[in-house]
Amino acid sequence: MLQDLEIHAALPVQDMARAKRYYSEQLGLTPFEESPGAIDYKCKDSWFSLFPSQGRSDGSFTQAGWRCDDIDAVVAYLRGRGVRFVEYDQPGFKTANGIADFGFLRAAWFKDSEGNMLGLAEFK
Repeated sequence: MLQDLEIHAALPVQDMARAKRYYSEQLGLTPFEESPGAIDYKCKDSWFSLFPSQGRSDGSFTQAGWRCDDIDAVVAYLRGRGVRFVEYDQPGFKTANGIADFGFLRAAWFKDSEGNMLGLAEFK
């Protein structure tokens, strides 16, 4: 049953106006629907919501991500809009210019204005 339904990500937000500015100015996204309870964004054939919450993510894990064909181009585009990518330097997990290469995939991560960890993935 669930496999026949759409699924979406829902990200907690403490300041809706700040988050809306970030998603517009830094990520270049425009809401397709807004209400007092959510701001919804459409990306290709999927969508995600920002919702007001007193809870917040600790930013230690990926909450949502985009699959891309050219991660270098997407990282460059977002950097040009002011997005800062998280750099990692741990045993077995290191980024170079914001991108980690795991052989079967390359990935990059950044935090939004609310501390939510978002990712990019390019599968080889």
